[in-house]
Amino acid sequence: MTIILDGKKLRDKIFEKLKSRVDSMTTKPSLAVILAGEDPSSQIYVNNKKKCAEKLGINSIVINYPENVSETELLEKIETLNNDKNVTAILVQLPLPNHINKFKIIDAISPQKDVDGLTPYNSGKLFSGEEPYVYPCTPRGILLLLDEYGIELEGKHAVVIGRSNLVGKPIAQMLLKRNATVTTCHSKTKNLADITKTADILISAVGKKIVGENMLKNNCVVIDVGIFRDENGKISGDVDFDKVSQTASYISPVPGGVGPMTIASLMLNTVELVK
Repeated sequence: MTIILDGKKLRDKIFEKLKSRVDSMTTKPSLAVILAGEDPSSQIYVNNKKKCAEKLGINSIVINYPENVSETELLEKIETLNNDKNVTAILVQLPLPNHINKFKIIDAISPQKDVDGLTPYNSGKLFSGEEPYVYPCTPRGILLLLDEYGIELEGKHAVVIGRSNLVGKPIAQMLLKRNATVTTCHSKTKNLADITKTADILISAVGKKIVGENMLKNNCVVIDVGIFRDENGKISGDVDFDKVSQTASYISPVPGGVGPMTIASLMLNTVELVK
């Protein structure tokens, strides 16, 4: 029988412990979020982050800019936040407006306040096998979810579909650090199904329906990172859940799987950066 990886349940468990931890801290965590533009999804994400932070006793600051904000103005604000001792964590909500160089903006964040773990310093630490200040939120949430259900990684073949800096690349490195054998696939990969059928653990982070039941071997662990609205307006993931769940041993749902774990990891990172 397939076991559902319940991200909401684990998120609530983590939040309960975090709330007690924050209550006992003399220096309270403070998360500053920069939101540029009026992307509806980004606004929802930022509001959810703010609500979660406040419930946990974390100070939350949201800095809104119009779509036409200049790159220079964003860089100046980041520099101000870097130097503000009352701000312990900084997040720039992506995507940014097209005229803004996202790499330049992310590079400007102090590594000690980089709550997403995306600066070159933290990414370099991760890829060199050292400990970054924090790990990227979604990959960290994936590993927390796998660990909660006692899923062994060492010696297993993990196939990752997607090579983004947010998920695909860092989760591959984190799995390698846990002694998994990792294959990364992407839009140019040929014979994708032949590769995914060899996976003990399949992680898909693409943002479109791509994984069907004919792509898996029996008892594969399936992690669905994708989340989008299909042509009917229904929230969906990369995986055909109804069919794949007949084959998988464990599967994360969309919504309710990786999404809640991403926000849980963001709050964990925010608290840990206080040190």
